[in-house]
Amino acid sequence: MAIDLLVLRPRNTSTRFKVAVAVSSLGCAVAILRILFSPEAVNILDGALIANSLTNLVQIALLILAIITLLLSVDSTFTEHIGEFILLILFATVGMMFLVSTQDLLVIFISLELLSLSLYILAAFNKRSAQSWEAALKYFLFGGMSAAFLLFGFSLLYGLSNSTKLIGIAAAIHGPTLNPLLIIAIVTTAIGLGFKVAAVPFHFWAPDVYQCAPSPSAAFIASGSKIASFYIFFQVMALGFAGSQGALMFPHLIRGWVPVLALMSVASMLLGNLVAIVQSSLRRLLAYSAIAHAGYMLLAIIAHTEQSLAALLYYVFTYALATIGAFAVISVIEEKRGSDQLSNFNGLSRQTPVLSFCMAIFILSLAGIPPLAGFFGKFYLFVTVLATSSGLTSLWWLVAFALAMSAVSLYYYLQVLKRIYVTPSATDAVVINTSAFKQILIILLAAAVVLLGCTPQPLLHWLITAIQVSGL
Repeated sequence: MAIDLLVLRPRNTSTRFKVAVAVSSLGCAVAILRILFSPEAVNILDGALIANSLTNLVQIALLILAIITLLLSVDSTFTEHIGEFILLILFATVGMMFLVSTQDLLVIFISLELLSLSLYILAAFNKRSAQSWEAALKYFLFGGMSAAFLLFGFSLLYGLSNSTKLIGIAAAIHGPTLNPLLIIAIVTTAIGLGFKVAAVPFHFWAPDVYQCAPSPSAAFIASGSKIASFYIFFQVMALGFAGSQGALMFPHLIRGWVPVLALMSVASMLLGNLVAIVQSSLRRLLAYSAIAHAGYMLLAIIAHTEQSLAALLYYVFTYALATIGAFAVISVIEEKRGSDQLSNFNGLSRQTPVLSFCMAIFILSLAGIPPLAGFFGKFYLFVTVLATSSGLTSLWWLVAFALAMSAVSLYYYLQVLKRIYVTPSATDAVVINTSAFKQILIILLAAAVVLLGCTPQPLLHWLITAIQVSGL
């Protein structure tokens, strides 16, 4: 920000964005190299700050997505406050990196607030758009309420355990029956974290933010924050509430957090997929698709095993790549045709076959079509959840419901491809062209989605090894 304010202020917006993005991306790249070449294990204050193979891997993924978001914003024209915009992306990234590197309630809450406050401002950063302000205000209001619920749940956990460490909490609350206050803590914690991952019924902010926030902000909210939020969601439930998970044998339930998340998962898959069918805005369609994907990912938390954590991380990594790629293509269409309405994608393949093909890869990956990364992510997730089904916990019906909802999702995903490849474009449609830099970036994202689908084993092996070494 100092470089932008003190040195680059007289320059045009394009130059200022390029320099700011270059400096910030270089800083993120240096951080990645630091993690790769100095991967020492750290445990400060008994879990307040942790560094191990798994947290290093997740942090590298977050930094890569931050770099991609920064590069996507190079051609942006929605703001003149470039230093502040880039700084907020970096603040959000720092918040996420702290979030995935702690097992302490206080640090979790502070990290979530740093992340959330940065994202609220990023969502409202287009001051020329009243819709952007409205979406950010909804995001802020719902976020404030969810933070209150989360803090209330954390305070109950501290009162029950006299500890802010997840492992210490689990040891203190473990017992043959659930304390009524513990039940309240489970519900309020699920509310607070459910908002972060846009799970039903705490999803109300997502459609407006996805549609109205500036493209780089929306892409970052839809990708990087999802990784950090789901990771800490798993940590809190699997470690902090260990021993109070309850059980799920449809239609019989034993009280605990597993039935609560199962209800959220079913509601998210049902509402997300059904409402996405009627959307005319591609951004809103992706928002309701994200709500449905949150339902799928909650299955991995319900299973809460090492294998399900690996499946969750693989799923959310590949989902983030496909989503940020889709937003990159949408930003090109919005720049040339003014909006993200599905009608603006009519006949896109005849005008820009390369971008159309990349968009097809992103959409089909989100739909779970082989041989793309999204297919293997869903397949591995469902297999690991089924493998967990034993004794009092039967999850086969959840997987069956998820498969049925995945079939429903094919309808609206294929509608997008129909617009691109079958429906003719309007005679007065604006010609689509984009910079070579953004086109190369989109192609690389599409190639990564294909590569991770065709050869998932290296990343999966890295994840499983990191989880085993870290003892999670």
